[in-house]
Amino acid sequence: MSLSETYLESAKERVEAAFERFLPSEQERPQRLHQAMRYSLLAGGKRLRPALCYAAFEDCGGTGNIVDNGAVALEMLHTFSLIHDDLPCMDDDDFRRGLPTCHKKFDEATAVLAGDALCILAFEVLARAGNAKAISVLAKALGSDGMLGGQVVDIESEGGKTVDLETVQYIHSHKTAALIEASLEVGALLAGATDEKLALYREYGRLTGLAFQVVDDILDITSTTETLGKDVGSDVEKGKATYPALLGIEESRRIARELMAQALAVCGKMGSRAPILSDLAHFIVERAF
Repeated sequence: MSLSETYLESAKERVEAAFERFLPSEQERPQRLHQAMRYSLLAGGKRLRPALCYAAFEDCGGTGNIVDNGAVALEMLHTFSLIHDDLPCMDDDDFRRGLPTCHKKFDEATAVLAGDALCILAFEVLARAGNAKAISVLAKALGSDGMLGGQVVDIESEGGKTVDLETVQYIHSHKTAALIEASLEVGALLAGATDEKLALYREYGRLTGLAFQVVDDILDITSTTETLGKDVGSDVEKGKATYPALLGIEESRRIARELMAQALAVCGKMGSRAPILSDLAHFIVERAF
């Protein structure tokens, strides 16, 4: 097992144990809403964003459990985005993490509300950490200048419309990279990082976030539903604006490698967790090869 895989497994165990400190019980009213929230959040996944949060926190000398609030909030927000992304009015996907999507398991209205509830709970959890800057960073990464803005342009660009590279870059940097960048910044902020350190994590997060989405776009074409645990081929079917659609698979792979190389250069300026962050950059990109 590689350094990144070992660290991801450790982070996954830690954040999943922390979920139970913040999630409402299935027996607590309204039961169906809480069941849907738990179903989607506990469905598995790599837990990449919490892992990045933990790594940045530790790299900045952070100690204690306050970082769990950041890690849990990040995964709740990521899960909220997946629930809504899978809805019939968005991507209309049937499977996520090898299981029926939330609206297929429950119903569309419950899925919408479960996503909303996880989003709101995420900010309540992060607020308990007592760091207003971290809340601000995460809110911006999620809003119209972040993930939601990227999602809107993604939808607007569907249907095989002619789009330029700048539009594809906008979609990727906002829809995906913004939350990955915030994952590192939140961890660093909870550790009391300097502005210089924060700038490094933002840049690393931006580069790896872009690479992550380029690779995801490639895998939507080259992988299978069984391997990824989610529907594949939908990008082509919907005529989405992606790097492979615009530039082809091989050029997209070259761009992913280039982004990884730039991220590795940033890692060279980091502290004790630099080897883990370097290996995570490799892990993110090498899924496409």
